[in-house]
Amino acid sequence: MAAALKQAGWHPGRWEIIQAEQWADELAAHGAPPDVRHSVFPAAVEAWAEFGGLSFDLSGAGRAQARTPFLLDPRCGLHQPRTLADLGRALDSKVAPLGEEAFGQALLAIDEGGRVFSLDHAGEWFLGHSIDQAVSTLVLGLPQERLRTAAETD
Repeated sequence: MAAALKQAGWHPGRWEIIQAEQWADELAAHGAPPDVRHSVFPAAVEAWAEFGGLSFDLSGAGRAQARTPFLLDPRCGLHQPRTLADLGRALDSKVAPLGEEAFGQALLAIDEGGRVFSLDHAGEWFLGHSIDQAVSTLVLGLPQERLRTAAETD
């Protein structure tokens, strides 16, 4: 884990708050009607400040599933405000973009409580209760929990 973080450019104390605030401004300004604007909140800005801009070039077997490369850059979800708003309504929480997996095959998102999710063609996946847990899940290839609707759990 430490080697992957170091290779991606992370170090203890990393805090790129100016970049995070620029992304927050860009996301908040994107979109026309207010109902499809991006949500920006402290948990997202803090995740962007610590991990934003990091790229993890991963492949091969993980502990439970294959590892894929991922990028932590909220601009990857710039054109997905409606998708993120839909997930937010389902979670009863605001959701902001966090990055992408596998060169755009999945969108990474974070909610107000700091929980991290991945959205792909097969559904929505829970990666962890925090950005730290989510990065560990992705780097180590740990199991991801698929989000289900109430109808799917009955």
